[in-house]
Formats: sequence, C-alpha cells, structure tokens
Amino acid sequence: MEKDYKEVNFVGGTIERAVNSLQRYQKEGQLVSTNFNGTILYSDTVTMDRAYKAITGKTKDESDKAQQQWREEYDLKEKEHQDSIPILAEEWKKRGREILTENRWEYWDKVVPIRLGDLYHGIELGCCLDIVEILNSNGTLNKAKEKIKSQNHSGMSYNLVCLMVREFCDKGQEFTDYVKL
Repeated sequence: MEKDYKEVNFVGGTIERAVNSLQRYQKEGQLVSTNFNGTILYSDTVTMDRAYKAITGKTKDESDKAQQQWREEYDLKEKEHQDSIPILAEEWKKRGREILTENRWEYWDKVVPIRLGDLYHGIELGCCLDIVEILNSNGTLNKAKEKIKSQNHSGMSYNLVCLMVREFCDKGQEFTDYVKL
C-alpha cells in the first residue's frame, strides 16, 4: 500500500532545520514530505545523515568538516590578500599614473586601497584602466565597449567598472552613455 504524504515547504531553511521539522511531524504521527533543492525528504524515513548524503553526497559530519576546511582556506587566502594590500596599492597607483591624466591621480590614490579591500579584491582597477587606456589613446567607443564585454562582468562589477571609467576618464561619461544603450 502506497503512503499518502502531505507536502510541506520550508522556505529559506537549512538541511538541519528541514530534518528537525520532518522529525517533529513524524513524532506527531504525520506523514509529510518536502522538496529540498530537488531532493524529496520523507518524515518517516529521514535522518540527518541520510538527508545530508542525499543532498550533498556527504554525511553531516563529512559536510561540516569540508565546510570548516573551506572556511579555513578562505580565511587564510583573505588574510594573505589583506596583508598584501599596501604593496598592491603602490603597484596600482603607479599603473594609474601611466594611464590616467594627472588631474585624476589624487582621487585614484584614494580609491585604490578601498577597491583592493572590497569584494572583487581590486580586479575592477585593471578593468577600468584597460578601458581608460583605450579611450585616452583615441580608441573608439566601440573598441572600449568590446573590451568591457570581454571582461566577463557580473551586473554589479559591470556597473562598478562603468562608474570608475566615468570618474577617471575625460571620455568616461560618453563611454557610459554609449555602453548602456
């Protein structure tokens, strides 16, 4: 005889929260199921390890250890990056002086350490300078547009680079008007 499960949804939850909720339903004698990121879990058969294994391919303990290892590696890389910011800042300031007009240097020097310490770790600095270099050397707006397209930005990084080009290039406003068409 096939069991009749009532489907429930757990919005924004974790695997652990879903399992605990399903187990509460089971204790109350209710047969429920839920779809957790494409994996169906059932109140009468769910365990923490079964759910983790079905969803992540690892037991809860294995998953926790993998997450901890990832976090430690991430923190180490982030610390190394943060420690390198003073050296990187000097390199980016120097590169800015090779490409930007002198009236933009002071502001560039203020922006560089902020960008290096932010989400993209300064990648947008090079993207901006590549485009400004094209525009400052009489390159066409279309060539600059092709360059920004080739940089494979997310929406957020694309907008950030456009804003930076607008600030650091005499043709920046013209460029941002052109690429947003």
